[in-house]
Amino acid sequence: MKTSLKIILVFASVLTPRLLWAQAHEHQTGDTAYYKTIIPEEKQGLLKNVSMIANMRFGFRNEFMNSDLENSDSSMKYMQSRFMMEQFRLEFRGQVHKNVYFRFRTRYTKTPTSQSIDNIFGSTDLAFIRVTLSKKWNITAGKMCTDWGGYEFDANPIDIYEYSDIIEMADNFLSGVRVGYQPFKNHSFSIQVLDSRTKSFEELYGLQPGMTESKMPLAFVGNWSGSFFKGKFNTIWSYAIHTEAKNTFMNYIALGNQLKLGKFTLEYDFKWSSEDLDRTGIVSSTVPDQIIRPPDTLNYPYAMKNTLYYSHWLHLYYRFNPHLNIAFVGMVDFAKWKGGSADPEKTTDNIRTAWGFIPTIEYYPFKDLNLRFYANWVGRVYQYSDYAKTWLGAMDYSTGRFTIGFVSPLGIF
Repeated sequence: MKTSLKIILVFASVLTPRLLWAQAHEHQTGDTAYYKTIIPEEKQGLLKNVSMIANMRFGFRNEFMNSDLENSDSSMKYMQSRFMMEQFRLEFRGQVHKNVYFRFRTRYTKTPTSQSIDNIFGSTDLAFIRVTLSKKWNITAGKMCTDWGGYEFDANPIDIYEYSDIIEMADNFLSGVRVGYQPFKNHSFSIQVLDSRTKSFEELYGLQPGMTESKMPLAFVGNWSGSFFKGKFNTIWSYAIHTEAKNTFMNYIALGNQLKLGKFTLEYDFKWSSEDLDRTGIVSSTVPDQIIRPPDTLNYPYAMKNTLYYSHWLHLYYRFNPHLNIAFVGMVDFAKWKGGSADPEKTTDNIRTAWGFIPTIEYYPFKDLNLRFYANWVGRVYQYSDYAKTWLGAMDYSTGRFTIGFVSPLGIF
């Protein structure tokens, strides 16, 4: 027994100093002696040129609706109140090389479903790289913002409280390539070749008997951005053509104009979309399934042919001082159905006129942070033609929304 005890004491005397030294060594050096940082030290310098931005708009919404404007009681009916994350888009962007720029942005307020054409989530706005070829030329590849003209679409989505019809219903982010050219300081041009859509032909348009789907459904977009009179007058104009099927196209024109006079800014956009197949979808959603449709498509989604949409959008804002801004947006959208000639009751191309008005007051509490609190009213009035109401079953209605909230592109790093 004494011999065994002596052996145990000898081992303990030998091991204890080693254990104590190891423990002391661990406390002194910390984990960095054994575990690498998530971003290797040799790569950490790249973060100087990389930004992470949380684009947010959050508010308390009070919603109203009137579903029958012809009723003698045309007052808005209170529907509900709720807190809502209206926009949340997380973004990474920066330089990984002096000639290579990247930008990734994902929307967390949209279901992340992989799209059948470009194999990327529809909730992913941007996933591209841009390579600078020279002082005047650059090329971009990946999923990118379509170079539609107009200041409504050019704005950060968190700054638009309600989109006009064409922009709201469009595929605004498509995959492809872009070539940019800036021959002068105040003028730049770009050409894009993109997938015409993110979904398959059948998913988007349903069954179209007698129509041959395009094997190369591409969109071609040309854009010009100009600046005149030392930045007082600016333009963003574009033309696009989308191929959908054999001899079937969508032509789109957007003309954006901006006038800046000190604290006052005026922006006006005109948008026009002529669609051989109803890409925007408002007319198709208005025409009931049983009206002017091929019999073998009654149980499937179906897009009307020969539709036309155009829009006027006006944005006025006055910055009283660094802390206070007032703004007003007014818009009117027209939806027309040039097809449907087989309907003997059709007396007009007019289907719907949609009005919108958004008075807003914004308060910026900090001079060194782009964070603002806002209160606004988003009013929409939807009026249908007599033909649409009598023969298509449409009904005039209006909606309203009073919101108090905040907006910020929060720069995390």
